[in-house]
Amino acid sequence: MILFPAIDLRGGKCVRLVEGRFDKETVYADDPADMADKFREAGAAWLHVVDLDGALAGESRNRAVIRRILDHAGPLHVEVGGGIRSLEAAASLLDMGVSRVILGSLAARNPQAARAIARAFPGQVAAGIDARNGIVAVDGWGVSGGMHYLDLGKAMADIGIGHIIFTDISRDGRLEGLNVDATAALARASGVKVIASGGVAGLDDIRRAKAREADGIEGVIIGKALYTGRVDLKAALAVAAGK
Repeated sequence: MILFPAIDLRGGKCVRLVEGRFDKETVYADDPADMADKFREAGAAWLHVVDLDGALAGESRNRAVIRRILDHAGPLHVEVGGGIRSLEAAASLLDMGVSRVILGSLAARNPQAARAIARAFPGQVAAGIDARNGIVAVDGWGVSGGMHYLDLGKAMADIGIGHIIFTDISRDGRLEGLNVDATAALARASGVKVIASGGVAGLDDIRRAKAREADGIEGVIIGKALYTGRVDLKAALAVAAGK
């Protein structure tokens, strides 16, 4: 199972929010590339990067910072989401060296555009499905998408999306535990491999996700638990690897 250390960008800095609320922001690094260095040195294989400003604006707002993260990531794979609303935006990030782009609001609002991007870049596109009480949220989680998350997952499978990142918004940044059951339900309903996000509080959350690999959980994104020191990345990587 893959473990994805998270780097959320706002105003060029590395931050964490609580339930996606911008009024509950904590800055953890003035230079997010420093975090990429730390995660690489600890042995991570992937980084999960979200342009929070881009998610609100509908277009990338932290390109220079993303480029700097890529420069420091070395051999790490980097997936990026936030504000990717066109084929051109996806192509620009992939050309920069990003390994995978994440379509969130676009996937929910314009599945045909998401299909075109997935077809143009096979294997390099994921759908980000973010839900509160089972209902999809878009535009930086500030607007209801009016669709159940399982239905969106099935729609993403139908258009050829190969990976889904599922975030339970109610748990994000709260350190209250990963919603493994909802993640596994999405993987089963869609037939697509799903990466779990939101609420990781300790190594037990990673163990619970690892135990559901057969249900389609292929990875876990971890953010606040790393930044607050509740979880050691090397130990978490070992659990994810089954050691």
